Amino acid sequence: MRRDLPYALSGLALGGLLLGNAALAPDAAPVRAIDVALVLVMAAALAVCRRYPVVALGVVTAAMLALHVRVHAGVSAAFPVLGTVYLAAWRGHRAAAALASLVFLGGFLSRDVSVAPTDRPSQQIAERTALLLGWFFAANVAGLVARQRRAYLEQVEQRAIEAERTREEMALRRAGEERLRIARDLHDSLTHSISVIKVQAGIAVHLARKHNEEPSAALLAIQEASGAAMRELRATLDVLRSPSDGDRVGLAWVGELAERTRAAGVPVQVTVTGQPRDLPVEVDQAGYRVVQEALTNVARHAGPATAQIHIEYTPAQLTVSVDDDGRASPVRPVTPGVGLRGMRERVAGLGGALHTAARDGGGFAVRAMFPLDGPA
Repeated sequence: MRRDLPYALSGLALGGLLLGNAALAPDAAPVRAIDVALVLVMAAALAVCRRYPVVALGVVTAAMLALHVRVHAGVSAAFPVLGTVYLAAWRGHRAAAALASLVFLGGFLSRDVSVAPTDRPSQQIAERTALLLGWFFAANVAGLVARQRRAYLEQVEQRAIEAERTREEMALRRAGEERLRIARDLHDSLTHSISVIKVQAGIAVHLARKHNEEPSAALLAIQEASGAAMRELRATLDVLRSPSDGDRVGLAWVGELAERTRAAGVPVQVTVTGQPRDLPVEVDQAGYRVVQEALTNVARHAGPATAQIHIEYTPAQLTVSVDDDGRASPVRPVTPGVGLRGMRERVAGLGGALHTAARDGGGFAVRAMFPLDGPA
């Protein structure tokens, strides 16, 4: 109904114009109740012309032609008809618009001929006929042009949507091809090497036990770490080969990660505070990767050290901290490597923040904060 309101207001305004013109025109007949009813019928037809253009066109043409015949309202009676003719042509009803134009022009011309002064009939008829003929021709042409323009804009919009859809499909296809290429490269370059390490470590452990010797802790750690690496690599390759996500690591595996680190010779303590909850998959995996990278850095760079993992759950935030008491100090700033930059990008991509710095008492601290209710 809101979209019909401008048409209804236009009908009322044209009705007021018609009645005012009929009251002021010197050659117009007195306005009676039936004439007011014709004006109201015209206004009502204009109010629904958006939904029923052909019906409104017929009603407006008949009402205005009857009003002109009764009152001789002049060219102002053509204004509502011109509006509905334009709307009908714009909506694609060209035949109805042309027919209504001919009917109104014929009736208007017949009325003018019947009341024209005897001394100048040709001049008055020619002036009004030329004026109205030009107006109705312009209304029909304008409606057709507006319809063609609308069709052109719809076609352009459809082409843009199709081009966007094609671009997205091409990007998805290229992404899928890139995932497969990366999966093949990882399989060719890493799987064989890790498999060899795992097999060699397993053979060494078997031979040691066969000779009634206890395998060294480092050898057992290599065997376990290589097995875990193989599992994670297979899961990663499955994810790359498939559009759907495969099994992912998460904070539930931090205990296993800590055990492997202890087997490698680094004492690790895990502390969890707050109420553990179901986390978004990306946050859960990113938290695990932060702990994994931090423990890897401790084992590689901290020297003889112990590590403390602290996972804190709050309603609005997840905080993952890894502190060690190694040889890092504020006097010798740590140059961020690929691992730290990767952690920072991973955390920032989820709207969180990562802080890494040497501790005042010695050692290094890594703290990642992930918002759980929107970007931090």
